[in-house]
Amino acid sequence: MILWDFLLIFFVLKYLISMDLLSELVFFINKKKEEKKMIDESLLLRGMIQYNRKHYSNEEIANLYKAIIKPRMIEEKMLILLRQGKVSKWFSGIGQEAISIGTVMALHKDEYILPLHRNLGIFTGRDIPFAKLFSQWQGKMNGFSKGRERSFHFGTNEYHIVGMISHLGAMLGVADGIALAGMLKNEKKVTVVFSGDGGASEGDFHEALNTAAVWQLPVIFLIENNGYGLSTPSNEQFRFKSFTDKGIGYGMEAYKIDGNNLLEVYDTVKNLSESIRSKPRPVILECMTFRMRGHEEASGTKYVPQELFDIWAKKDPVSNFEKFVLEYGILDEQDITAIKAEIKEEIDLGVEAVLNEPEIIPDTATEMADVYMEYKPDVIPSHGHLQHVVHAPETEAKSKKRYVDAISDGLKQAMQKHDNLVLMGQDIADYGGVFKITQGFLEEFGRGRVRNTPLCESAIIGAGYGLSIKGMKAMVEMQFADFVSVGFNQIVNNLAKSHYRWGQNADVVVRMPTGAGVGAGPFHSQSNEAWFFHVAGLKIVYPSTPSDAKGLITAAIEDPNPVMFFEHKVLYRNVELEEDVYDDYYALSIGEARKVRDGNDVSIITYGAGVHWASSHVEKAGIDADIIDLRTLLPWDKEAVEASVRKTGKVIILHEDTYTGGIGAEIAAHIGRHCFTYLDAPVVRTASLDTPVPFNMDLEQNFLPKDRFAKDLEDLLNY
Repeated sequence: MILWDFLLIFFVLKYLISMDLLSELVFFINKKKEEKKMIDESLLLRGMIQYNRKHYSNEEIANLYKAIIKPRMIEEKMLILLRQGKVSKWFSGIGQEAISIGTVMALHKDEYILPLHRNLGIFTGRDIPFAKLFSQWQGKMNGFSKGRERSFHFGTNEYHIVGMISHLGAMLGVADGIALAGMLKNEKKVTVVFSGDGGASEGDFHEALNTAAVWQLPVIFLIENNGYGLSTPSNEQFRFKSFTDKGIGYGMEAYKIDGNNLLEVYDTVKNLSESIRSKPRPVILECMTFRMRGHEEASGTKYVPQELFDIWAKKDPVSNFEKFVLEYGILDEQDITAIKAEIKEEIDLGVEAVLNEPEIIPDTATEMADVYMEYKPDVIPSHGHLQHVVHAPETEAKSKKRYVDAISDGLKQAMQKHDNLVLMGQDIADYGGVFKITQGFLEEFGRGRVRNTPLCESAIIGAGYGLSIKGMKAMVEMQFADFVSVGFNQIVNNLAKSHYRWGQNADVVVRMPTGAGVGAGPFHSQSNEAWFFHVAGLKIVYPSTPSDAKGLITAAIEDPNPVMFFEHKVLYRNVELEEDVYDDYYALSIGEARKVRDGNDVSIITYGAGVHWASSHVEKAGIDADIIDLRTLLPWDKEAVEASVRKTGKVIILHEDTYTGGIGAEIAAHIGRHCFTYLDAPVVRTASLDTPVPFNMDLEQNFLPKDRFAKDLEDLLNY
């Protein structure tokens, strides 16, 4: 019989292997083990929560009860309204309220919190009126974002809360920046940023924690571990046992607590905050909890074992705390009835008022005006060839400067002018940056304001945004423009949309050494300005001369909006481009083109290295050309382009970026729409090949458009 059993098992295994099913069987068994482990661990949580009131007074505990019952009652009302079709969507935090309330009540009112979807208690705990929140959720004008956002995708400096964007993990780096600002100002404040266990899988999580650890920033990284990222259980998200294990790797303290125990959360956050204020450092705080509703109401909960719901229902943070305050005589039934009645009245009045609010009537002018923070510097008459100076130099003194010198000079004078400006980037401190733009800055301005960063573009750009939230300015250097792709989300979804979403400007300049011509290959030579040209809320600056480079870097830093500042590497140390540049501080006007050359036969619209290619060619060929250097690509100077085209009747657009989808296409379309009757020939575009940038120098020269430009220009003149 034993032999028969052995043979049976052997043939079954052989069949499974032949059908490639053995690995699936092993995976299924392991998954069931993991689910059983989750349930077994949860068995330890059975029964009422054990509260240790320590030294906390009846008044403090009563206030905690009032705070935790409010978001639960709002949630219950929202679920009713959802079933009635009066609200469109809802992310429920039922079962997790103790984390939000314990945290917000433990912090000072002026300390920033960066919550997630399920942290309604953060907002109510900061005493935001329910009607204001409900207006936000309903997309009404009286909300925080004028109907442009819903749910908790908004911020409010009045209440020191910065809401999330949908890209999980993105706000962790922002918290670093807020904490850095507080530390530089010696405010002795702590910043708390929330992450879910699922969102902690994002690269932003690692970047933000690593940066905070290196810089010893006063941040509590609070992880709500509810066991699921939407429907994906923890065992499919990570293999470690606890998030506290990560503390060792980052070199920071890490704690794990019962996230459903309101007093434990409150006491832990309170004690940690007091300690961090006196000794700044980052801390991981893992709060174990459970989501009793779906990821959002439409998704349901069928993927969760029922045993987990049964177990965690006994750990409900609201009902358990209510039993506690009654049992210890902190409140009686009459007190609780009165508290609930008062909250219910606020909710009912708020719902009625907001449902009666008028719908928003769209106004295009208002929508467009809010994309950027308004910035209208006084335009001062220019000196010499400088056009439209925002800040004129105090004297006429000039000296010869290369492109690289002019940028460095402008950046240094901006640091002297703006004591709230912080420079961040890889190797920019002791080493002075790979192009030596910031050489000597560390000695003059110190490590607080000239900061070497880890290799983590996303966290550092996010930190720049955090500095801006605290009223500071940031310059973030990309070592090469190519590397900005790693921080793309922060730029296009945080910096660019911030003012439009909730009126918060992003006073951040991202410097981008760009362009080909030095045989650096496909990852150090790209012209990627068009990546950002499509993104409303950004400004793009691309100077071609030393004078413009200095005047525009200072202007970019003065401008309170996010600016992508492109610097062509080939121009940096080209002595042929060296020119007399004002020694004093000055700033040019962003958004205005420069007339390089006055001519009548053809208009050449270009920027960056293209300015020098075009100028050299027309001079040698004796062509009577109008050359317009855009200088600013977003917003670009439509009036200057139109005026030139109306004068010459022929136009060619030249840029180093690849042909398809380049900025030249948009300019050509605009000319075709607004200047068609003035044209004597089709609009021509010349650009680099639609390939990556090759390494070989001969291949690279073939990639670039210089030779094709000469042929295209000749054909256009002969049309």
